[in-house]
Formats: sequence, structure tokens, C-alpha cells
Amino acid sequence: MSNAAPPSVTVVIACRNAADTLWLQLEALTRQSYAGAWEVVISDNGSTDGSRTVAECFRGRLPGLRIIDSSSRPGAGPARNAAVAVARYDHLAFCDADDEVTPTWLAALGQALTVNSFVAGRFEPSKLNSPRAYRSRPLQQNSGLQESPFGPGLPHAGAGNLAVRRDVFEAVGGFDAEVGTLEDTDLCWRIQLAGTPLVFEPQAIVHVRLRSSVAPVWRQAWAYGRASALLRTRYGNVSEGSGDPVSLPVRLLRLLGQARRPEALVWVLAWHLGHRSLGPQEGLTALPAAARPSGPRR
Repeated sequence: MSNAAPPSVTVVIACRNAADTLWLQLEALTRQSYAGAWEVVISDNGSTDGSRTVAECFRGRLPGLRIIDSSSRPGAGPARNAAVAVARYDHLAFCDADDEVTPTWLAALGQALTVNSFVAGRFEPSKLNSPRAYRSRPLQQNSGLQESPFGPGLPHAGAGNLAVRRDVFEAVGGFDAEVGTLEDTDLCWRIQLAGTPLVFEPQAIVHVRLRSSVAPVWRQAWAYGRASALLRTRYGNVSEGSGDPVSLPVRLLRLLGQARRPEALVWVLAWHLGHRSLGPQEGLTALPAAARPSGPRR
């Protein structure tokens, strides 16, 4: 354990039409046990509900609270970049508007940041979801970092529980606006390819909220599937010929055989359809040659 003084941290929340859940996240932030200096920047990415009104209610209850308008460029990545551009502090902690951080979340991340430049915490699924909801899809980042069957062979993490030194973030250009969904996966890989490892901090816990009805599950899974296909155009596969992790018919049959919930079948089907929706001329800008991995890295 480091005895260094806790770093000053800017907490970044990207927000769009999250009035129904934002209050819970902000209330959770008022209970932080962090001993260091910190502030909260909420980046409103074009909300048309009462999100801004909810955020305004926390003035005086959250340190240095600022609410900025990032609607000129839609997307969670650009919204977070806009918040980082006005951040007062040199360490950044990202959380989402629909989750709930634990009281020691920022203290755990701050402690980890005294010895590491890039860290991710743990997602806990049971508090904000029914058993049916969190059994409907695979949830990584509960016992360790996330992994993918494609890409540079490096772990990654969700931006709902991620912290990084500001200079490391800015050195790779922040979140890539060209990447929509899975922009956090892309950021994690680019930072690691630039030489900074990603470290898992299990004591930095966020209660994560999952989609629970069929239509939202379908939309999210389809977007994840398409985004994974896009990232493949930039990073390729971990090994030659690795292809899709498991074919669609095989995965559906496995779920049916296990008598899983309908939402699980919806997730798998939508993910694969999204993955196959990419046209032959579509793709992301390639990484510079110097950043391209020659094989799996750990």
C-alpha cells in the first residue's frame, strides 16, 4: 500500500436523458470517503429530459460541481473528452449516469492511482438488477479485467469504472470520436499499446445497471456486435484465423439446452446480427504502423 498523498481527481460523468437514474449516482457521490481534493464534471450530451435539473440540485453537495454542454458532438466519448478539456485536476475518474458508486469507490481508485497510471474497478451486478437481468448476458469486470477474442491480445475495461492520469489520456488523444459503442475498449487498447498497463483494482466497486427488457437488450447487443466488427477492422484478431468466438447456431443451441432466459437468446442473436451488419467498405482508421501489435501481448 502506498503512503503517498491522495491525488486530486476530476470525476467525469457523461449524461444524456438520464434523469431517472442520475440522481442515484450523484447521491452516491455525496457519500464518498475520499480524503483528497476532487471535483465532479457532468457533461450533458444533449439531454431533452430533466437531467440538467437533477444535476443542478446537487450544487453545494458535490465538490466543485460543474455542468457543461457537450451537445455539439453526440456520443459518450466526445462528451467525456469535453469534460476532460475543462478538468481542473491531473487524474481522471469516469463513472456512468445510470450506475451507483460505492462510498469507498473514489478512495480505492485514488489509492491505486498513487502507484499506477491507469486503473479499472469492479462491476457488481446484484444491487441494481434482478437475478433474471444479470443472468441474461455475460458480465465481465467482476473478478478481473475484460478480455476479447479479437484485438491486440490486451485486457480492457468499461468507462463506467475507469481512472487514468490525465497526461496518459491526452497522449493518445482521449476517446476516439470515430468509435461509437466500445469506445472505452479502444481507449484501453491504445493506452496499453502506448506503453501504460491497465491495472485491476477490485476494491473500487460500482453497482452496474443492466438493460432488463427485450427492446433495450436488443439495441445494446446489436450496437456491441457492430462495434466489435468495427474494432476488428482496426486491430484484427488475436491470432490468425481466430474468427468469431462461437458461431451463432452453436451459441443459441447452448442457451436453449441450458434453459436460459429469453433475454439471453435476444442478446446473442442481436450481437451476431449487429456483428454481421458491417458493410465491406466500412471500417475504422487503422492504427499507425508503430502501434500495431505483432502478436498477443500480456
